[in-house]
Amino acid sequence: MPTLYLIRHCSASGQEPDAPLTEVGHKQAHLLRDFFREIPIDRIISSDYTRAIASIMPLADAHQLSIEREPLLRERILSHEPLEDWLTPLRQSFIDPTFKLPRTESGEEATHRVMQVIERAQSQHGSTLLVTHGNLLALLLQRLDPKYDFDTWRTMRNPDVYRLDFNDSTPVIEHIWPHK
Repeated sequence: MPTLYLIRHCSASGQEPDAPLTEVGHKQAHLLRDFFREIPIDRIISSDYTRAIASIMPLADAHQLSIEREPLLRERILSHEPLEDWLTPLRQSFIDPTFKLPRTESGEEATHRVMQVIERAQSQHGSTLLVTHGNLLALLLQRLDPKYDFDTWRTMRNPDVYRLDFNDSTPVIEHIWPHK
């Protein structure tokens, strides 16, 4: 069975698709590279947002791998309008997977698209890195194991790494990012 590494991008200057990494984010990208130095990696699939690609570029270079850009790994848009209280609707989306604000996708819809990438990666052998964003990653973890929830999202770091294996068809998730 394949091993999947689910990675949240490094610290970025904003939420826009083209938001670059901060100076700290660039240092974190090198920590990611070093963390995976001795781990065999066969494939890297990343959100096509600038911060996701930049987070994994040093690692891709070190392993001499190309980065497959995958729009299905883009962050979920909670709202198209600025929200004074965005934590309440975000929390609600973990409680009710069908909840969504106008012209956005629900947690269920977002999870459906990321599961397409997981299912394709599962059909491969070896190890695959999937680089994505915090909200989408937390929703995916909750879909795979209900113990992951809104509080999981709240405690996630930039970057963060989870290892995903499947014991038969049962997902086995391990939080493996040791850096603070």
